[in-house]
Amino acid sequence: MHHTSLIAMLVGGFVLAFVMGGLAHRLRLPPLVGYLVAGAILGPLTPGFVADATLAPQLAEIGVILLMFGVGLHFSVRDLLDVRGIAVPGALVQIVVVTTLGWLLATQFFGWSDSTGAVFGLALSVASTVVVLRGLEERRLLDSHRGRIAVGWLIVEDVAMVLALVLLPALGGREGSLGGTLLATIAKAAGFALFMLLVGRRVIPWILERVAGTGSRELFTLCVLAIALGVAFGSAQLFGVSFALGAFFAGVVLSESEFSHQAANETLPLRDAFAVLFFVSVGMLFNPGILLERPLEVFATFALVVIGNGVTAWAVAHVLREDASTSLLLGVSLSQIGEFSFMLAGLGVALGMLPREAQDLILAAAILSIIVNPLLFALHDRIAARRLQAAPTPVDTLSPALPDGGRPHVILIGYGRVGSELGPLLASHSVPVVAIDDDAHLVQRARAAGLPAIRGHAANPAVLAEARPESAQMALIAIPNAFEAGEIIERLRELNPTISVMARAHSDAGVKYLLDRGADGAVMAERELAHSFAEMVMAMPQFRTGPLPPAVAS
Repeated sequence: MHHTSLIAMLVGGFVLAFVMGGLAHRLRLPPLVGYLVAGAILGPLTPGFVADATLAPQLAEIGVILLMFGVGLHFSVRDLLDVRGIAVPGALVQIVVVTTLGWLLATQFFGWSDSTGAVFGLALSVASTVVVLRGLEERRLLDSHRGRIAVGWLIVEDVAMVLALVLLPALGGREGSLGGTLLATIAKAAGFALFMLLVGRRVIPWILERVAGTGSRELFTLCVLAIALGVAFGSAQLFGVSFALGAFFAGVVLSESEFSHQAANETLPLRDAFAVLFFVSVGMLFNPGILLERPLEVFATFALVVIGNGVTAWAVAHVLREDASTSLLLGVSLSQIGEFSFMLAGLGVALGMLPREAQDLILAAAILSIIVNPLLFALHDRIAARRLQAAPTPVDTLSPALPDGGRPHVILIGYGRVGSELGPLLASHSVPVVAIDDDAHLVQRARAAGLPAIRGHAANPAVLAEARPESAQMALIAIPNAFEAGEIIERLRELNPTISVMARAHSDAGVKYLLDRGADGAVMAERELAHSFAEMVMAMPQFRTGPLPPAVAS
């Protein structure tokens, strides 16, 4: 019989991760929880089938490489600079505060050494990028000012953890002086970074451009994977730095290519697959018995993760004079730990800097905090809605004022990617437009384009009243959240029953929901794009057969 431990590991990992991930989704928990539980079931500390413990770390290492490559691909210096005033100090303060609290917990209550406490605290201070992005995407907040702050915050944390992964082996080394080892490690990392900036920055995009020119999707995908894995492996062999740092720099260099978006899309399925194996392999290390053996320690670690990270993020945002909604969102979204915590814990154990029970506590706190995070997000949503109804925020005065002349105007709700294109386009055709957005930066952009704009939530009757809906001819709702749009439609109908309302939707269910709430029509971007393509075809003489059906549901 053939030796099939690799196949058994892959089959067991993927099948059980699918089952447990689906169950977690059914329970409205992040699938990540299911992947970790699947790993615990496959691990040696639970009865039943046990996967090959020697293969799991190697597959997990591939998952780390692809995860870090993806982080590098999405690393945007421009986005970080836009929110640097809060993201950089906020993330650094959070890391320092929570690391200090973790060190105190480990040294004063668990009786561990200072170095163990520092690594333990550091592992508790960094949020899961996967969990945060999922929560923001579900609420359509990624493109908002609050979402950009959260993403910038995550980028700073990720960069800090990449540096920690590079320096930790030097700190845990037993040969030579600490100062000399640190200098050697920093020199190697700096040499690799310089090589990537001087050579890789030119060679990698050039190779990708030539491969893209062949028109072969298979070769393009293979090229991207070869770059990610090859640079990660080469960085470890030639410069002595970690696979994680090499993969991160490969992604950063590739992100400057015009084909970076395509590269991210083409490798996403493989990155997701190996990321699942990474979380499964982490779950294999988890000892479920610690929940019964050391419940107080588990609870203390879990509380430090949720309260320490959440309160610190909220407090820093508040001190830096961000509004209450932004502070609350940051506090909720960052109150959990994830992939970098697992990497640090695993490396700490391998270097002898963390005892096995510390890794178990970190994994238990991670699983519990990820389970609780959706509940905190739901609480955030309720608080935000209640605050809006009970104590509406002050409404900005319409600025600049609408021109006199008695012409009916159009209310444009949402000045994001769609609204910022639509508003100036209507204004260029002499259509009076009033823009409404609750993002101060987007309101400033609208005013800079010469449009009268109001800052505030459009579901707030005082905000809508400032836009003079009684004299408006039409309202265009360009925000992507159908539930918010439905609430706004109802408020508009109360203020002006005869106003025409058009809204934006992303699915047939969204279209139906908006129409049921009183919209006169709902535009689905995918359907509109299909009709635009079809109209281009039908405009050709040889294909003219008659008018197309309308693309707007009504």
